[in-house]
Amino acid sequence: QVQLVESGGGLVQAGGSLRLSCAASGRTFSSAAMGWFRQAPGKEREFVAAINWSRGSTYYPDSVKGRFTISRDNAKNTVYLQMNSLKPEDTAVYLCAAEPRGPAYSRSSYEYWGQGTQVTVSS
Repeated sequence: QVQLVESGGGLVQAGGSLRLSCAASGRTFSSAAMGWFRQAPGKEREFVAAINWSRGSTYYPDSVKGRFTISRDNAKNTVYLQMNSLKPEDTAVYLCAAEPRGPAYSRSSYEYWGQGTQVTVSS
């Protein structure tokens, strides 16, 4: 079993920045990749970023490319999401996920999820 705990969410003005963290614990962590998703009220869970754990390759949708950066600390089993130039439409609960069995951009691929952290961007 793997536990994922997100932190770093909060309230920020448009144009501001936040850095989210997701710490993985439990049995020996060997996820091939980790991802960040977000879900706003009434909307489907949306892919935000993913990183290949060994190679460090990163993937983003166009909606956040150039503004968000995913990174990882292998020694700490932690993945980060640096979010810059935030917009009100970025407001959502942000969740990290581990151990994908399919494409890293697909929410259905992941076996483990954190509880999420709220990000609110005011205009």
